[in-house]
Amino acid sequence: MKKICNLFILYFLFAFSKVFCQESKPFLDEVRGTISLTHNGIALVPSFSLGEPALLVDLKFRKGRFSIEPDLRFALEGKPWSMLFWFRYQAIEKKRFTLRTGIHPALNFRTIEILRNGASENILEARRYLAGELVPNYQINDNWSVGMFYLHGRGFDEGTKQINFLVLNTSVSNIPISNDLYLNFTPQAYYLTQDDLQGFYTAGFLTLGKKDFPLSVTAIVNKAIDTEISPEDDFIWTVLLNYSFDGSRKKNQRNRGF
Repeated sequence: MKKICNLFILYFLFAFSKVFCQESKPFLDEVRGTISLTHNGIALVPSFSLGEPALLVDLKFRKGRFSIEPDLRFALEGKPWSMLFWFRYQAIEKKRFTLRTGIHPALNFRTIEILRNGASENILEARRYLAGELVPNYQINDNWSVGMFYLHGRGFDEGTKQINFLVLNTSVSNIPISNDLYLNFTPQAYYLTQDDLQGFYTAGFLTLGKKDFPLSVTAIVNKAIDTEISPEDDFIWTVLLNYSFDGSRKKNQRNRGF
């Protein structure tokens, strides 16, 4: 039953986005998403991983400067891993400089063992979080940008009560390797606190894509420099196969010859 419910949620979100993609005069300015399969699910904070294959679903529904962006992660057997529901606002939109703010409620799931009627039983427990973000970004040229990402999170259940996640990054996009193939590269360094523990890390994201083609491949690596935070894996990596779709209004108008 749990697998059927998860599949129904994914189907509903995908069908919902396709409806907006097909409308001649859509209510939303932007509808896009990416569905990824990976052998090792990695969280928003790259030092945390599921440790097994996962399905990642990132969606975006934007109207003006406001957007709703669900971030859903599942183990491949259908068990939910985490669900984030971002509410974001583009506070500044200049030619070179942008500033985004956002807030999200989140659920993080884990399997725990309980004793019921004298017998042990595994159940799925959901832990509740609330987090806010601040994301400035400066576009140096059409293909190169530098930015910062800061997230502060609070936990309401047993486990982590407070997280601070500060990232410094740069992004180089559309690096040509042939007439059709390109690379996107985003290296970053970040500082993470989890209650009274702290850690310093580096990470890198490398995507190989083809122009006007929905499939791409992303490699992610994460290296701990100095950390007190568990898990203490010194090095984490994963490869993702991505399917992306874009139903934005401007794209639809171009496709229709408007």
